[in-house]
Amino acid sequence: MQEFNSTVETPLISENSAIQQKSKFWTSGRTSIAGFLLFTAIAYVYSLFSDKPLYWPGLFIMLLMYCVIYYIGAISIRNKIGKTDDMLVAGRSMPLWISMFTMTATWVGGGYITGTAESVYKSGFVWTQAPWCYAVSLIIGGIFYAKKMRRYEFMTMLDPLEARFGKKMSSLLYIPAVLGEIFWSAAILTALGTTFGIILGLSFTVSIIFSAIVALAYTVVGGLWAVAHTDVLQLSIMFLGLLLAVPFAFGSAGGFEAAFAHYSEGMKGSLNIFPPLMGWKDPAWGNFYWNWWDFALLLILGGIPWQSYFQRVLSAKNENVAMWLSITAGLFCAVAAIPPALIGIAGYKADWGALGTSAPENSSMILTYVFKFMTPDFVGAIALGGLAAAVMAAVAASMLSASGMAAWNVYRPLVKPKATQVQLDKIIKRSIMIIGSAATLIALSAKSVYALWYLCSDLVYVILFPQLTTALFYKGANWYGSLAGFVVALVLRIGGGEPLLGLPPILPYPMIEDGVVLFPFRTFAMLAGLITIFIVSSLTRRICQPMPLRNLHRDQAGEAQNSLT
Repeated sequence: MQEFNSTVETPLISENSAIQQKSKFWTSGRTSIAGFLLFTAIAYVYSLFSDKPLYWPGLFIMLLMYCVIYYIGAISIRNKIGKTDDMLVAGRSMPLWISMFTMTATWVGGGYITGTAESVYKSGFVWTQAPWCYAVSLIIGGIFYAKKMRRYEFMTMLDPLEARFGKKMSSLLYIPAVLGEIFWSAAILTALGTTFGIILGLSFTVSIIFSAIVALAYTVVGGLWAVAHTDVLQLSIMFLGLLLAVPFAFGSAGGFEAAFAHYSEGMKGSLNIFPPLMGWKDPAWGNFYWNWWDFALLLILGGIPWQSYFQRVLSAKNENVAMWLSITAGLFCAVAAIPPALIGIAGYKADWGALGTSAPENSSMILTYVFKFMTPDFVGAIALGGLAAAVMAAVAASMLSASGMAAWNVYRPLVKPKATQVQLDKIIKRSIMIIGSAATLIALSAKSVYALWYLCSDLVYVILFPQLTTALFYKGANWYGSLAGFVVALVLRIGGGEPLLGLPPILPYPMIEDGVVLFPFRTFAMLAGLITIFIVSSLTRRICQPMPLRNLHRDQAGEAQNSLT
């Protein structure tokens, strides 16, 4: 009877599965088409009451791209969602080629592209640190951090912190991690809203809300599988748009040779990637030499302790794949900076008056201005679509990363330790909605989003990097040392002030010029926190025994299995 049932039921199961897959295809397709028509109607009604005319070709391209992205994200998970592993780390079975795209897209987002063009246009190569710093960060992360994280099969970046320092300490360390993700999402949504306002004629508010809705929708539906599959499309569109825009931009600037000659003349002393070897003795640099290295180390080492990064690492099939995935993405990251850097050079040579406009008031808008005034309308629209795709990739990754940590490292250990997979899945989806909404509201209301993100990025560097490093590589670390290191690093960082937020320096750091601390106090705070963890952990190891690094989830699952048997 058992053999008879197996032969009869298998075709029925396969047939039902095929029917469900077709249903998901059609449902996702109808939702995408309905969304396209709905937002087109909204844009039309908006145009009737707006003072600015809409650029309909660009708007249609953007709407079509968003619908395709949602469709791909929705169908990419047709038979893959069922466990929390699928939602957070794609079941640790993501194909290498998709992993390479999504790892690269984690760094090469809208902020990376616009920031590279802005920095090259405004400050020269020497202060355009992100491209090579993030490349080095990915290589270091792959060699030293990715292999060990994947070996223990952690689910999030906070898992080793929970294993070493306990549930409450890891929940405290979640705060700088989630703030960094939220404000980063808000910052790039703000940049996207401004860009759409200039090129498409859409209002700042409409652009941000629309983009956030699409990103929320496919992230909630499919988790990391959806984000990864759409990253492939988004990264491809972004490169296509940039590569199309570059020759037209140089054509408007009189050719590459003329543009680069003009750029070299205006950026004397800033064409090298690194400052002079003895830069602190150079009057042109002085104390800014140490400030340069402070930011370089922040980007390199502070680029490691982000859940967006480790989510891709932990989705790899094994630790060697995780390592090479990170190293390869580092190389791609450096190459990806070439097109926006070229656009920054072309924009520096532009004769804005002859192009029918004035120079951008803010250098952060140089990429948008090149798309708008130095390329044909259709090419500019495609390039804008690529930029929007890159922004969506970064926003979706940040929302999923912060939500995964909220469910796995806060809700599960502190609220409901025996939460089922279904319950955790619901918490992740609700957290995506909450965190995505928070980022959207901040983008709509805050005028200093970039300043807030810079501060949170600093906190990730000075607080999370020493915590993660000691958790992974120092067997004697305990929660006393972790808490002491947290407090020391936080006080030393806040004590340096933040000009972008109007916070004056509190501590008597040297090298203060015009109210700005040029002393590398961020790196000093990070090192002080790291040393504090070592010293306090060593002094308190008898009253607070260090805990071994282990996968708590796997241990608990093994204990539960043993109790059943």
